Amino acid sequence: MTPIPNGSATVILDVQASIEIPPRGILSRTIYEDDQIKVILFGFDTGQALSEHTAARPAIIHIIQGEAQVTLGTNSIAARAGTWIHMPPHLPHSVQAKTPTTMQLVLLPQLAESM
Repeated sequence: MTPIPNGSATVILDVQASIEIPPRGILSRTIYEDDQIKVILFGFDTGQALSEHTAARPAIIHIIQGEAQVTLGTNSIAARAGTWIHMPPHLPHSVQAKTPTTMQLVLLPQLAESM
């Protein structure tokens, strides 16, 4: 990360260089976090997967490199570099890398409960 002199911004000039794809594994690294959002990079080797799970917060998945099968509820999509997905809270989802894959996950602020 490159700090901006007045402290008003965080800049990452090369997100792809911030994460490695481990052989036969998955690596995750938080690259930014404040009281509103959390940004995590994932590096998946071919065949590696995050099993189905949910999140209490809305989230955005952005595939930076590679190809992955992303399941969102009962729908499955063939995601590739450039794919962008917004997920509401509590949506069951999973990710399986078809090739070495880099993915950015942004956890957004939790929505206020409606009355």
